[in-house]
Amino acid sequence: MQTSTPPRQSLQTPRVAGVAGIVFALLLAAAIVLMRLGIPQGADAVTTQAPDPARRSAVHWALTLVPFAGIFFLWFAGAVRSHVGDSEDRFLATVFLGSGLVFTATMFGAAAAATAVLDTAHPAGTSPSRPTWDFGQHFAYTLMTGYAMRMAAVFVCSTSLIGHRLGILPRWLTVLGFLSTLVLLFVSSEVPWAELVFPGWSLLLSLYLVAVGFRRATAAPAS
Repeated sequence: MQTSTPPRQSLQTPRVAGVAGIVFALLLAAAIVLMRLGIPQGADAVTTQAPDPARRSAVHWALTLVPFAGIFFLWFAGAVRSHVGDSEDRFLATVFLGSGLVFTATMFGAAAAATAVLDTAHPAGTSPSRPTWDFGQHFAYTLMTGYAMRMAAVFVCSTSLIGHRLGILPRWLTVLGFLSTLVLLFVSSEVPWAELVFPGWSLLLSLYLVAVGFRRATAAPAS
């Protein structure tokens, strides 16, 4: 006699997975704000003066938030893929996943470089030497604004294209995604505070995913 085995059940994405995007957006926005407050002139601040303790503290707290922002970003990307489902385009899905991973790695690299400058190569409680601070700050600043934000632009663009082609995102959100892509590609490295566009877009998309998940949860018992 053959015994029938019950079919395997696929794992279901938690309905609160979209909340990870909200947490990521808030953490990244807080890190960007603290970094801008600590280094208001950007990478060129080192040519005028050394950072005072208050600004160094702001930069330190910003760097502390970056690893947690990266962790929640991965959960956010997973929530987006779950919302897309099995009908995703393989080409766009590869670009989406690759840009998200490269963005996370680049953001971590920028934070690690800045942390190394703050914590090494100088006595405790003192500012780093001018050449060390100059190199480290320019290196971290270029990684974040020149590379990480452009990878974020590719992530936003691929997500918006997937949402537009499959019709799973509202038109206003896809249009906002394309506009955010242009800002992150061509403006973020030149205009201060422009990088806040990425966490702003992530927050709106996450709120939409949470709302959709809530509507599906309430509609399931009725059906």
